[in-house]
Amino acid sequence: MGRHRSDPMGMARLALIGLGVVLLVALVFVGARSLMATLSAAAPTPGPSATPKSSVTATRKVPTLSIVCRAESCPLVLVRVPGGDVLNDRDLTGGEEISFFDAELDVAVEDAGTVEVTVNGTSRPAGKAGQRETFSVTRSTPSPAG
Repeated sequence: MGRHRSDPMGMARLALIGLGVVLLVALVFVGARSLMATLSAAAPTPGPSATPKSSVTATRKVPTLSIVCRAESCPLVLVRVPGGDVLNDRDLTGGEEISFFDAELDVAVEDAGTVEVTVNGTSRPAGKAGQRETFSVTRSTPSPAG
């Protein structure tokens, strides 16, 4: 009576283990790359571009409201649709720009001196540093279909 042994796989077993490790590393790499792409796409864009304003407005709709943070940090900027969704309720970072295309908006800025506000393509007078400011905006002309 001899001992029972399974057939040794030798090199095939090592090759399968190696293939499994390579596949695991590849999945981790692809997942990390996808995560980085998602995070960089969601990151706020720094300040306005150097493109002249006339060519920018010719190629895209003018937002109803645009707010640019001109300080290192801009405390609470609240933008909402009247009686509806809250579109922004957070602090902004230096150079960050947020734009909205809704027909009507209610806005509250905790420190009006830290932001630059543009309504329908026209700059709004700068607020005083440390002063809270609230206002409503409406789209001046209907957006063209397309």
